[in-house]
Amino acid sequence: MQLTIKYFGMLAEATSITEEQLQTEACSVSDLLKKLKNQYPKLNDKDFKVAINQELVNNNYRIDNEVEVALLPPFAGG
Repeated sequence: MQLTIKYFGMLAEATSITEEQLQTEACSVSDLLKKLKNQYPKLNDKDFKVAINQELVNNNYRIDNEVEVALLPPFAGG
């Protein structure tokens, strides 16, 4: 399956890209993050949330369709 990975804020700076396409097998968010952190070691010291199709998910969430994955840095609202 093909995933669209979007990076925002400091995560885009850490990877030097804002978006990429990734071909992968079905996996958990945790497995995907391991792959991305191996590819972009600067992500290892960053705190961020993961959204799948614009909904926040936890690391156990199973990705088994072509989806949009967004890596979101912490943000404050008011």
